[in-house]
Amino acid sequence: MILCGLAAVCGLNAALALAQMPMAKDLQFPAEPVAPAAVDRPQMALFKPEGAGPFPALVLLHQCGGLGTRKPNESMLGWAKDAVARGYVALLVDSLGPRGVDSVCYGPKGGVIFTRGVKDALQAAEHLRKFDFVDQKRIALAGYSWGAMVGVLASSARWSGNALPGTRFAATVAFYPGCFNIKPPTAAAYEIVQPDIDRPLLVLMGQQDTETPAEECVAKLGAAKAAGAPVEWHVYPQATHCWDCRSLDGYSKTDARGNSVSYRYNAEYTADSAQRMFQFLERNMALRQ
Repeated sequence: MILCGLAAVCGLNAALALAQMPMAKDLQFPAEPVAPAAVDRPQMALFKPEGAGPFPALVLLHQCGGLGTRKPNESMLGWAKDAVARGYVALLVDSLGPRGVDSVCYGPKGGVIFTRGVKDALQAAEHLRKFDFVDQKRIALAGYSWGAMVGVLASSARWSGNALPGTRFAATVAFYPGCFNIKPPTAAAYEIVQPDIDRPLLVLMGQQDTETPAEECVAKLGAAKAAGAPVEWHVYPQATHCWDCRSLDGYSKTDARGNSVSYRYNAEYTADSAQRMFQFLERNMALRQ
């Protein structure tokens, strides 16, 4: 891990260096909403509840395997439909498929770096603001694994400002992120947990997660909270990585850091994390009405 005595300067230098790295082109987001019942396979889509709104909105950003070029990522479609059932507009983003990338689990591909992910998320929020049925003050982000790391970065004033000035999320929920020190081959190292988090952030983690260990996040989130950042977290004692991924129950692999990883679906934790997420969003986004 690289140490930096002036955290703000270090973070700025890292962000500026990353801005010079090759980055994939912008996404094209859905122009019109579709009915949730009309979509039975995970894909980039915009969903809305019945009625004129305006409704709160949720951008959903997937794990490192995307929405599933090899195996459909049913959990992400499920989260989007659950959000609509709770009265949210849901924009399910696909940062990989439209760019011909199957996975970023073992490192960036096709210009899909974390800077690109943050910009995707913020551009998705900007896209939602075009619709009269969206409450522009109540747009949140839910990220999962890779998408969660994007979400933590997007909670940073500096990272958001560099990616898309003037666009912020009202709140973010990050499911099992890796709170790593990232060391790009041609840019300065940087932390996923930045020192200038200034938007409400809820991080949900699993104690049995060997891919993105909870203890790495808890220590850094604790330091951020002590410095005044509006962060909260919860650790599920028996949860592995991807505890909400029913279709990946029992899946095993060796991850990018050489760790042996196994996923176990947990229906109880999935339901509880949904409750925690939407309670957190309602509590924090109500302040923006």
